[in-house]
Amino acid sequence: MGTLAGQLSGTLRRCAAQSSGHAVRMVADVVGDGVQIGISGWSYPGWRGVFYPPGLTHKQELAFASQSVDTIEINGSFYSLLRPESVKRWRDQTPSDFVFSLKGSRFITHMKRLSNVETPLANFYASGVLAFGEKLGPILWQLPPSFHFDADRLSSFFDLLPRTTSDAARLARRHDHRLKGRSYTTAPSHLPLRYALEVRHPSFQDPAFFALLRRHEVALCIADTAQRYPDFDEVTADFVYVRLHGATKLYQSGYARRTLERWAARIDRWRERNAREVFVYFDNDAKVRAPFDARTLMGMVHPQSATTRTRERSQGHDIGKRPRERFATLGR
Repeated sequence: MGTLAGQLSGTLRRCAAQSSGHAVRMVADVVGDGVQIGISGWSYPGWRGVFYPPGLTHKQELAFASQSVDTIEINGSFYSLLRPESVKRWRDQTPSDFVFSLKGSRFITHMKRLSNVETPLANFYASGVLAFGEKLGPILWQLPPSFHFDADRLSSFFDLLPRTTSDAARLARRHDHRLKGRSYTTAPSHLPLRYALEVRHPSFQDPAFFALLRRHEVALCIADTAQRYPDFDEVTADFVYVRLHGATKLYQSGYARRTLERWAARIDRWRERNAREVFVYFDNDAKVRAPFDARTLMGMVHPQSATTRTRERSQGHDIGKRPRERFATLGR
């Protein structure tokens, strides 16, 4: 294997054999079997030499990660606006069937608390969201723990959200001076946009809240937060969005096989309840559990071999095609 793609593919196979005895699937179309399992962020120093093999450069980490999991949730967008040139690099470094989910700006959710956010929304969509093209998955909006259920405020916010990439492009063109000279306001194709909402206050355990989400076709994020925040199991859209923050300690503890088997059973139940797709993201990254837990769950849900998956992906995509700048993803 003289090429970078071959070398990286071989490294991944060795890493897979060492890290998990369970098989993972060869990725299908996004609308194929409908379950996408991955990680929240990929650029963590503590992963180097553990998940990422020694000698792998920082610029190769996204390519390596995208051959290991189905999807990645970008949470750096929670802290600051994206840059189109970065998004294009991430898009070009990943396989054609790869999916990026995206976390919405905390300026909108935590600072503005969903009020008077027309211009911040325009800035968010103009920052590079549309540059993902067909690789763009759901957009997650996370509310702070102090945010109580407010039906009117939520409904007004949902009404502002563009439902297609064409609508998002029109909204993006209304950005302010902060995006001057660095905006991306073109929709490469006309595609639907999907949204999920993560809430953390007990007041959201209300049938009126679930009904509101269904009316607006917004998925309720099902989050495992080590019992710190409420646990939900409502399916409110045609897809389910899951974030696994840690079994017993937020962002740190891993998931035992028995626990992952229960999550696999929940995935089966959601599919039986007509959820067309399920997206699962492991956010227990502090002690390098996320990528290995993701691969184990993938083996339970998609019983096909990791080596087959890696070979198919590396043959169809030039892993070393383009470099990317390092992007720290430390959001929760």
